[in-house]
Amino acid sequence: MTERPAALDPSATLRPAPLALADISAAVRFGVAQFRTIPWLSAAFAALFVSMGLFMYLVLEFGQIAPMSLSLAGGFMLVGPILLAGFFSVSDKLRNGRHPAFGDIWDGFRRMPRGGWVISFVCGLLFLIWITDAGILYGFMVGREPFGFLRLLRIEGVVVNYAGYSAIMGGVLAFILFAVSAFSIPLIYDGRAQLVSGVVASVRAVFGRFGVMMCWALVLAAVIITSTLLLPLLLVTLPVMAYASRELYYRTFPPGHD
Repeated sequence: MTERPAALDPSATLRPAPLALADISAAVRFGVAQFRTIPWLSAAFAALFVSMGLFMYLVLEFGQIAPMSLSLAGGFMLVGPILLAGFFSVSDKLRNGRHPAFGDIWDGFRRMPRGGWVISFVCGLLFLIWITDAGILYGFMVGREPFGFLRLLRIEGVVVNYAGYSAIMGGVLAFILFAVSAFSIPLIYDGRAQLVSGVVASVRAVFGRFGVMMCWALVLAAVIITSTLLLPLLLVTLPVMAYASRELYYRTFPPGHD
């Protein structure tokens, strides 16, 4: 896709289209179809993050703080938007009838305008805040007691309480970030908005179609968090949900309606 200049007054021209629950299921089906077209390239890119996740889990096991894996899994939702540019590039190549290569992933990151990187920086900053808060909560609720992954499988009460409170804390950050980045990153990536106008359009779309967008957020969170805890699943679900998010963006802000 060719980049287009941002509108002079995007807050007035970037009007989100109506959405229904059927659009979510259609977007997920689209994501599955694109993954099935290029499974090896999609999984190879996702494997980079699976490897990083495996390394983090080994560190947690070595430190005997396995319950922190629950916080890391939830925190992945905060850094997920950083990965989208690579998947966007691959998805768009498929839409245009071309067969993408690994270099197209890098091309997606290279094309991302400065505003997209600003939002990515905020995502990373919120992730650090989230992990720091989760670590403090872990110290209060679990303490220094050794806790490996085998013991974690017993689902003890202290772990359930820790997971519940950390989910409440992380959920607030995740919702804020979802509202800000759900559509701002693709709008900025496509050159249809700049930083401020993209964020305004994204927040407007999320709150204007609140029920549908919350269903999408819950689906996205459930799939990605579960897959992060069961890492091999992320090889498939990460690209599928990235391609699906691209399709849902096009349904929300159809091209040519600026």
